[in-house]
Amino acid sequence: MDFAFDNSFHRDMEGFYAPAEAAPPSAPKLLVFNHALARKLGLDIDGADDDTLVRLFSGEAMPGGANPLAFAYAGHQFGHFSSQLGDGRALLLGEIVAPDGARFDVQLKGSGPTPFSRNGDGKAAIGPVLREFLVSEAMAAMHVPTTRALAAVATGDRVQRERAHPGAVLTRIASSHIRVGTFQFFAAHFGAEHVVQLSDYSIRRHFPDLATSPNPHLALLDRVIGLQCELVAHWLGVGFIHGVMNTDNVAISGETIDYGPCAFMDRFSANTVFSSIDANGRYAYGRQPQILHWNMARLTEALLPAIHAVDPADVEKAKGLVDAIPDRFRTHWFARMQTKLGLASAHEGDAELIDNLFGELETHAIDFTGFFRALATLLRGDASELEALLPQPEVMAPWIASWWAELEREDIHPLERAAAMDAVNPRYVPRNHRVEEALTAAEQGDLAPFQALLEVVRAPYVERADWAAYAGPGPAEGAPYVTFCGT
Repeated sequence: MDFAFDNSFHRDMEGFYAPAEAAPPSAPKLLVFNHALARKLGLDIDGADDDTLVRLFSGEAMPGGANPLAFAYAGHQFGHFSSQLGDGRALLLGEIVAPDGARFDVQLKGSGPTPFSRNGDGKAAIGPVLREFLVSEAMAAMHVPTTRALAAVATGDRVQRERAHPGAVLTRIASSHIRVGTFQFFAAHFGAEHVVQLSDYSIRRHFPDLATSPNPHLALLDRVIGLQCELVAHWLGVGFIHGVMNTDNVAISGETIDYGPCAFMDRFSANTVFSSIDANGRYAYGRQPQILHWNMARLTEALLPAIHAVDPADVEKAKGLVDAIPDRFRTHWFARMQTKLGLASAHEGDAELIDNLFGELETHAIDFTGFFRALATLLRGDASELEALLPQPEVMAPWIASWWAELEREDIHPLERAAAMDAVNPRYVPRNHRVEEALTAAEQGDLAPFQALLEVVRAPYVERADWAAYAGPGPAEGAPYVTFCGT
């Protein structure tokens, strides 16, 4: 089967990747396929049976027109620079152009070793593969910029981690796989000429409107910073914790990429960490804006040779862009929170209202996702849902009064406002206990819990009585929830 590939990175960027091949699986079996995404991409798979899909998306057979390759990149991992990382278990098959003109990478994850595997097996276990499928679909449904999952295929092989797990391959769709770490690799090893080439390609690929800027490389930095500020504000708004915001996991496209030890927060705490490898809380929920700032400073360092080559004076402008990140992020964050709180326009005092809210959420460990839906229910005249979330019904009365006073400054009917809030505040996210139930069952051969949860998170705003069990947090008792990288 041909995919009508148009592989610009393979064609234009020789030396920025290594050719690679997939390892054939022993007994591949289709786990889940994203038919809606396939249609969006314009893939002609309507007549394809499961056997054909399995062969294509397990690495057993290459689609016509594929030029399989592994990206070279470096990265700061937990603050420490690794000068060579690269796609150690991922294989870019090629690029397709969707019917709407958008260009996408088609990549296999877990398809075997590449020249960048660093003695790893290049494989993936079924749990991390299905986690990425599930969480990326939830993020897409909540309109958070994200890579997508097209297919998950069991390989029939065992993957040894802390114990043996069933192996699987994920087909990931991304606007591209160019990362901050890609720029870092070529800045560290090759210098200005390669950084300019990568920047020029990135502009052609993602932001062609920047090509005529006085300094396109400075304009690229500005655009990427803006996208990352918006993205992290999205994450915080839905209680998402990426878990491993290393620079090699930051895509310049502004999409969420690399769903490793990620999770959604239940009861609010700014210091929430789920990752088993984040012992010091570097990537905790509340630190994600600071890490965004740090990561963009590293991108700036990598881009400086290209920026300087056009105009040395623009180096100071680049530094100014980095200095402005906290205020720029806060603007995005407040705009998102105003929408979540039902405020149609900005008012003086909103910043204090929002900051005070997070103090209350922290003090009382209130369920983050449920709280905003409960506010909308309160606007409809029903306080019971909100009271059920609070340790005592009256504990947030002063804050509720302040919020209500802000709403009364706008001439909007409460029911209209409640509907607007429900349209941006999800009722359902992939709750951690539900995710674990689904992944545990899938590893044992039962995909029914996974399919049921996938259906729910693909419709996060539509409340259904038969989905009530998916709406609340898990039990407060027990050991802290821990996620793992999956490599």
